[in-house]
Amino acid sequence: MKAVLCVEHGPPEGLVVRDIPAPEPGEGQVRVRVHAAGVNFPDTLIIQNLYQFKPPLPFSPGGEAAGVIDALGAGVTDLAIGDRVVAMTGNGCFAEQVVARRAQIVPIPGDMPFDIASGFTMTYGTSHHALKQRGKLQAGETLLVLGAAGGVGLTAVELGKVMGARVIAAASSDEKLALCRDYGADETINYSTENLKDRIKALTGGKGADVIYDPVGDRYAEPAFRSIAWNGRYLVVGFAAGAIPSLPLNLPLIKGASIVGVFWGAFTQAEPVLHGQNMAELLAWYEAGKIKPHVSKHFSLDDGPAAIRWMMDRKATGKVVLDV
Repeated sequence: MKAVLCVEHGPPEGLVVRDIPAPEPGEGQVRVRVHAAGVNFPDTLIIQNLYQFKPPLPFSPGGEAAGVIDALGAGVTDLAIGDRVVAMTGNGCFAEQVVARRAQIVPIPGDMPFDIASGFTMTYGTSHHALKQRGKLQAGETLLVLGAAGGVGLTAVELGKVMGARVIAAASSDEKLALCRDYGADETINYSTENLKDRIKALTGGKGADVIYDPVGDRYAEPAFRSIAWNGRYLVVGFAAGAIPSLPLNLPLIKGASIVGVFWGAFTQAEPVLHGQNMAELLAWYEAGKIKPHVSKHFSLDDGPAAIRWMMDRKATGKVVLDV
C-alpha cells in the first residue's frame, strides 16, 4: 500500500511517499481501507517530535481517517467487513490502509460523505469536549473563540451556537471572519487590526466573556484573559500561533476565573464511555442538520506533505482533507 512516511523528524518537506506492506489487524483490531484522511494541527507537531505522543520512526502521520472496514481481528464481533467508519488512531492515517483498535472506531451514517467524516472526529470532538465538559458552557453565556476560522476554532463557533451561547469570533483577517459569521458568530474581532482587549470589553459591555476558547496561545492569550468575565473559564486548547504563553497568576485570582486544560486525545482514552456519548450527540446533531462541517481544501495522498505545510503556514480554514 502507499503511505506518507516520516522517516526522520523535521519539516513536512522531509516526508516521503512510499509503498509499504499493508498492516494486518491483531486481536481486538480492525483494518480500514482509507477513503479520506483529515489533516490537523497535531500532524504538524508530531512530524517534528514536538507532540505529546511520540511514535517510533518511521511512521505515517494522520490522526483520523474515514473509510470501509476490510479486515477484522479476532474478538471483534460488533462490526463487519464493509462497514463505513471513522478511525481515530493518532497517527498512521495518511495511508491507503490503517489498523485501529475497536475503541478507536466510530461507525458513521450511510449518507455521510467520507471527506466530511474524515475531518469530523478530532475537531468537533475537541470543541464539544472543551465546551461541554471542560468549559461547562451554558445557554445565554458569552463565548469568545480565538483562531475562530481554523479547524477547531470554526467548530467551536458552530457548537457554541448550538449550545445557545452568544459567540464572539476572533481571527486574523476579514475573509476568515466572514466565514465565522456564516457559521453563526454573533460578533467578530480582527485581531490583526483591532485591539483584542478593548474590543472584547466593548462587545460585552465591560463584563467580559464567560468562556474563552484558545487554540492559538502566543501573544493573544494575556489580553484575552484580562478580558474574561467573573467566574470565567479559559480553555487552553493549543498553541497554533507558536509560543506557549505565560500568564501572571494574579489574573485568575482577581477575576475569580479558571484556567482549564483541554486534551481531547487523552480524554478519549481516560473516559471512553463519555467520549462515546459525545460522539453520538455530535453525529445526531449532524444528521439533524444542526452542524455542517466545512472542508476548505482537498489534497491527494501524494501531496500529503504539502497539506501539512498548508496547515503549518496557517492557510487553512475549516478542515483540510487528503483524498486517498
